[in-house]
This record gives sequence, C-alpha cells and structure tokens, in this order.
Amino acid sequence: MSSSSRGATLTRPDGAPIRALVVDDEPSLGELLSTVLRYEGWEVETATAGQPALRAARTHPPDVVVLDVMLPDMSGLEVLSRMRALHPTLPVLFLTAKDAVTDRVAGLTAGGDDYVTKPFSLEEVVARLQGLLRRAGGTAAAQENALVVGDLRLDEDCHEVVRGGEEIRLTATEFELLRHLMRNPRRVLSKAQILDRVWQYDFGGQANIVELYISYLRRKIDAGRAPMIHTVRGVGYVLKPADEVTPPGEG
Repeated sequence: MSSSSRGATLTRPDGAPIRALVVDDEPSLGELLSTVLRYEGWEVETATAGQPALRAARTHPPDVVVLDVMLPDMSGLEVLSRMRALHPTLPVLFLTAKDAVTDRVAGLTAGGDDYVTKPFSLEEVVARLQGLLRRAGGTAAAQENALVVGDLRLDEDCHEVVRGGEEIRLTATEFELLRHLMRNPRRVLSKAQILDRVWQYDFGGQANIVELYISYLRRKIDAGRAPMIHTVRGVGYVLKPADEVTPPGEG
C-alpha cells in the first residue's frame, strides 16, 4: 500500500475484523489482494473456483466478496446467484479482464454491486470495497473517512477538501476527479482510465473533457502553491505530494 492515508479502519459492529472472500482463478492475484486486505486489518479467505467459493461462503459467511467473472468451473454470475440465495444482501465487487459495456451491464444487472476491470489499482479495490460495506451497513468506522496525500485532505463523507488548512470548494465532478487521483497517488492515470472511472461512460473519444477538468482542479488545488497535479506527456496525469521531486518529462 502507498503511504497515503485513508484515515478509516472498518470493523464489524461488534469490533471484530471484516471478513472478505476473494475469488479469482489466478492464485498470485488472489494472494496479492488478500495481502492488501489483511493490511487493512481484515480476515481474508481465498478460492480459485466457484465451488470452493460457495463452500467458503457457507462455512464462514463473508461480509464482502471480490469475485472474478471468469472462473474455471462456473461463471462468476452463477456464483453470485448462489451466494445471494444464502446471503441476499451480501456486497459483491466483480473483478474481470472484460471491459465491454455489455459485460458491465450484465454483471450489475445480475446483482453485483460494483465492477472493476484488470489491470486495476489495489487502492481503488480497497476503496470500492470500503464503500460497498458502508452502503450495506453492518460496519463501524474507527476514524473519519478521509484521503490524505501530502498537505491535501479529502473527506469522502462530508465532501470537503482542505489543502494546507485552507478549504477548497469543488463541483461534484471536480470532487470525483480529485478523489480518483487521490485514491491512486503517484500512479500515472491515462485519460481513458480517468474517463472510465470518473464519468463511467464513453465520451466518444472526447478525452479533452479530462484536460478541461484537470485544468479546473489545478486552478483550485495548485493555485499559489507547489503543484501536486502533474502531466506526464503522452501518458496521462499523476497526483503526488508537493515536496516530491518531479522527474523530467512531467509538468
């Protein structure tokens, strides 16, 4: 995990750790996700196919599930259907290499709560799972829910942004864009990735909408201060603490 702080440690209402079930047919990916979630203080079980996942869900009911759509013995959609028969309100995050709109719609129509495509940011997966748990209820937050990068702080619950002690007012879209950047600190995000995550539908290649909103954000976040939002020419944008040196090629 990065050194940025999310500021929130979720637990079950009784204070016990969140129980997560990670289902992916790539063992290395499953272990990577498990390591990150254990770092959050959660208890994690893994499965590489649908049947073992269903057995795990029956034996140790999870609080949230990360579920790959493509499994060797049955589809993730079938696994979801059977899990929901056991636990009707169980939050599920679909994880898949498919990036087609029809696949997204199919997954969400089948009852999935959210959808992340490979390759993905581990911090984004954690953030999405935390969001699902909060929306589902049944969790407690030990601290306030905030993202912190350098002297920039974003409170997800109050929709407040503060840099260096000064409050910054953002529109709803500016807030979502900044939240996505702060969930992926130091990671270069392409315009296509930003379009997908912030606007969540195809602008017909009009990536200039990203450039426009990045310029809006810079005027508010970086105005009169050391810049945090940088352009990586030919690649995309990255947000990082202002005291970190910017390599050549970024600006």
